[in-house]
Amino acid sequence: MPAAAPPAVLLIQTAFIGDVILATALLEYLHRTEPDTPVDFLVRRGNESLLKGHPQVRQVLVWDKKQDKYQGLLRLLGHIRRSNYGRVVTLQRFASTGLLTAFSGAPERVGFDKNPLARFFTRTAPHVLEAGVHEVTRNLRLLAPDYQGPVVPPRLYPSADDEQAAAEAVAAAGGGPYICIAPTSVWFTKQFPEQQWLKLLAALPPDYTVFLLGGPPDTAACQRLLEQSGRPGSVNLSGRLSLLASAALMRGAMLNYVNDSAPMHLCSAVGAPVCAVYCSTVPAFGFGPLSPFSRIVEIEGPLPCRPCGLHGHAACPLGHFRCAHDIRTEQLLAVLGQAQGGMVNG
Repeated sequence: MPAAAPPAVLLIQTAFIGDVILATALLEYLHRTEPDTPVDFLVRRGNESLLKGHPQVRQVLVWDKKQDKYQGLLRLLGHIRRSNYGRVVTLQRFASTGLLTAFSGAPERVGFDKNPLARFFTRTAPHVLEAGVHEVTRNLRLLAPDYQGPVVPPRLYPSADDEQAAAEAVAAAGGGPYICIAPTSVWFTKQFPEQQWLKLLAALPPDYTVFLLGGPPDTAACQRLLEQSGRPGSVNLSGRLSLLASAALMRGAMLNYVNDSAPMHLCSAVGAPVCAVYCSTVPAFGFGPLSPFSRIVEIEGPLPCRPCGLHGHAACPLGHFRCAHDIRTEQLLAVLGQAQGGMVNG
C-alpha cells in the first residue's frame, strides 16, 4: 500500500496583492522541504488570479471582504474545520485571520505573536522590523522558527495564455526592446509624483518602447502620463493585462520602474529586472525587491522626517514631499545604464 499523504497545510494571507506574492515564498519552501504535503491557500477576493495554475497549490480558498464579510468568514471557518488540516498558518496580525487559525481545529495553529488571538495558537513567531531581515524571512519563521538561510524568492507561474498576451503586446508595439513603468500606488506617499515620471519619460532613450502598467483603477493616471509626455512609442496597457500577464511582460523588459508596491513584488516573483523608487518608506522595513537585478533609488542623504510610517499616507504629513521630489532623474537613468551593461556583459 502506498503511504498516505501528510495532512494538508492551509496558508492564510488575505491582505494586499504584494503580501500574497511575498507569501508564495512559503509555497516554494514547503515544496522543497515537504514535497508530499498538500497546501491550500486562502486569499481575499480579487487576488485569487495570482495563484491560478500554481503547481504548489492544491486549492485556493477565497474570502469576499466586500460582501457578507463576517458571514463569509464564519462559512470559511466551517469549511476549514471540516477540511481537517494538519497545520493552519496565518501570515497576518489581525483578529479575523487569527479567528480562522485559532478555531480551525488543526493540531498545529501558527501565527505571529502580535495577533490578538495568538494565545490560542500552538506556536507563535515574533514579527520585528530588523534591518537586513526581509518580510519573506519573517514569514518563513512561521514554518521554520530558526530559519537563518538565504531569502527564498517568491514565485508566480504565468500560464501559456499569460505569456501569449504579453508577447502580443510586445509585437503590437513593434517587437523591439522595451521598458515598463508602473507609476501608481494605493498610498500617495509611496507613489513617485506624476511630474517626476514625466521627467523620466522625457529622458529615456527613444529607441525603447515604454509600457505603462497598472490595474483598471490606474488607467486614467497612466493615460494622463501618456498624453502629457507626448513620447512616441509609449503604450498604456493599464487594465488590459492580467497580473500574471503583466509579470510575464515585465520579465522580458530591459528594466521595470516601480514604486514600493505590488509591481515590485511581481518583478521579484518572475526575476524581472527592477528599479524600485522609494519615497516615504525605506528598504530597511524589509519589503525590498528580490530579483537578480534589483536596484533601489531614493533621496540622496538623510531626511529627518523619513520614514514617516510603515505604510504610506494620503498626503505628505509636512506638505513638502521632499522624499519624492528631491530624487533626481539622473539616478533613475543610471540604473538603466547598469541594466544595459549587464545585458551586454551577459
